[in-house]
Amino acid sequence: MKNIKLSDITKKFHGEAVLEHLSLTIQSGSFFALLGPSGSGKTTLLRLIAGFESVDSGTIFLGDRDITHVPAHERRINTVFQNYALFPHLNVFDNVAYGPSIRGVPRTEIEEKVIKILKTFGLEKHIYKSISQLSGGQQQRVALARAMINEPDVLLLDEPLAALDLKLREKMLLELIELQTSSKTTFIYVTHDPLEALTVADTMAIMNEDGEIEQVGTPEAIYEFPISSFVARFVGITNFFKGALRIEGERYFIEVPHLGQLEIVNKPTSWMREGSLVIMSLRPEKIDISKTPLEGFSNCLRGVVQAIVYHGRSTQFNVRLADNILVHVFEQNEEHFPKESIDYNDEVYLYWQKENVVLLER
Repeated sequence: MKNIKLSDITKKFHGEAVLEHLSLTIQSGSFFALLGPSGSGKTTLLRLIAGFESVDSGTIFLGDRDITHVPAHERRINTVFQNYALFPHLNVFDNVAYGPSIRGVPRTEIEEKVIKILKTFGLEKHIYKSISQLSGGQQQRVALARAMINEPDVLLLDEPLAALDLKLREKMLLELIELQTSSKTTFIYVTHDPLEALTVADTMAIMNEDGEIEQVGTPEAIYEFPISSFVARFVGITNFFKGALRIEGERYFIEVPHLGQLEIVNKPTSWMREGSLVIMSLRPEKIDISKTPLEGFSNCLRGVVQAIVYHGRSTQFNVRLADNILVHVFEQNEEHFPKESIDYNDEVYLYWQKENVVLLER
């Protein structure tokens, strides 16, 4: 087992810290995603792991081996770049064979390995084509094949699907999942797209604009239970409500100005006191919308529909509440002809259960 452990990593460019005292452990055999906005230090962190950049302080371990100052070509870590970095003057075969060739692998063994891996990636019909003759998806597969033929301990993927269209990107995401599952190689996937990270990763880290890791966990845990407003906002769409904590026996509420009391699950922490200022997050898909009163819900607010956006599988309603507060609601389009049609300027009721509210911070 060769976990990657980064301990107290600091990296500066021109005297400005991009990463400062960062520590992170990535489990061997995992599909790990680094998610964050542009400029958060994701690619810098990837380049430090690869050995393309050197740390200013801190240590990097691959298993029990300290690789902090080990040259990139000795790390058994390969990288797939956003622009693929294929050799345009070489055909598909020679691009994939390049790694084993420079390591001195016998020619007959190289041919056997290249043909085998090209079949794995569905490229056997393109083996002698030039790179310019391939589509974007095919070039992506060549880049992956070239990286995987070296049987690395770790594969780094730096926004590898950014140049592909939506349909092809979705297809390649599924192929990456299958590849990682079958190979058991540790994948570290850098992206600024939350949907990509949620799709492929079994574990992910969220980085903020200051190069700090806000939260590490499974996609489900991070989406459903973000620990900060940054994470909640960056990983999907959410509604924020800010107010004062109210405690009535065993029941907890947030007193939101102009909206009244919103009930939450009893989640006592060391800082939760009567009157504490708190922020709650409520995902749009957790809200039910109706033009008629409903029963069985912990919370209810009334508002007016300001905008309707049809997304195919779902419809987004923007509802204006008291004090000009705007709430986003997603409703799944389960039927061709819904029983209740909601239109612009309709007065509606919004409902949700207290269990679907997440407290974020003071």
